[in-house]
Amino acid sequence: MISAMRWSPDHEALRGRIAVVAGATRGAGRGIATALGEAGATVICTGRSTRTHRSDYDRAETIEETAELVTRLGGVGIAAAVDHLDAGQVQRLAARIRTDYGHIDVLVNDIWGGELLKGGPADWNTPIWQHDLDKGLRILRLAIDTHLITSHHLLPLVIGGPGGLVVEVTDGTAEYDASHYRISVFYDLAKIAVNRLAFSQGHELAPYGATAVAITPGWLRSEMMLDNFGVAEENWRDALDPARALNGQPVAPADFFLSESPRYIGRAVAALAADPNRARWNQRSVSSGQLAHEYGFTDLDGSQPDIWRYIEEVREPGREGDLSLFR
Repeated sequence: MISAMRWSPDHEALRGRIAVVAGATRGAGRGIATALGEAGATVICTGRSTRTHRSDYDRAETIEETAELVTRLGGVGIAAAVDHLDAGQVQRLAARIRTDYGHIDVLVNDIWGGELLKGGPADWNTPIWQHDLDKGLRILRLAIDTHLITSHHLLPLVIGGPGGLVVEVTDGTAEYDASHYRISVFYDLAKIAVNRLAFSQGHELAPYGATAVAITPGWLRSEMMLDNFGVAEENWRDALDPARALNGQPVAPADFFLSESPRYIGRAVAALAADPNRARWNQRSVSSGQLAHEYGFTDLDGSQPDIWRYIEEVREPGREGDLSLFR
């Protein structure tokens, strides 16, 4: 394995490749788009938040910003406003890509949009009969229908030639989610379904020489997560300082030390896309930390956080463990 301290991105690894990151406005989607750009890819960044229209998140991040970051890092970023619940909009996106590029090398389904609907920790573990039904069904539509609509219209562009890669982004590996209840019936079903979608699509793609993989980040330092703790990416470790409580500031749990930037899962996707033997991952469900140890890439600070391994080896068995051994 490449030494973590010596690793640096190959800015030509994906030069000439055409990627679509569906749900690239913020969070993991932006991290994936920028990491693909860091590797030289042309990245079509889709989402609902633009400089002239905000999604129901009502946040400042936009797909134009993401596309500009892709270009700044060495790729070619293209912003495309798309609501992936609208099959007509996705169909028009497919037609545009077919005309402009003829194919897709990497398709990333990172569409989510349910962060506000799932609520915070105080709302978790609400029984289905007490859960707001409309919100629950909306979670499923945003998490599952969007992915199905996107795959239906864009996969024909992936299978045009051998070597295509489809990445389904979820929360938790298939193994972990199969034995753990996740927040609510609706959230639980959504995340398990996306893992299964990678499995089933991998079955259908294999005869065409294409690969489908489900990837989960660890504790992601998304823009929303950083806002929750009142820190930025540059000073995220400050959230761990217990003294913050004296000023009424939120203090992050100790295992926030193992959190990761969105670029980390992005580099996981870029590593998969650059691997000529990527088909060995077909139908599998993996984490960013697992792929970091496989391919040798690092997070922005040169570390390799692996909170899922920490959960499995330390937290779940109730053991004591040095957090630094998992970063």
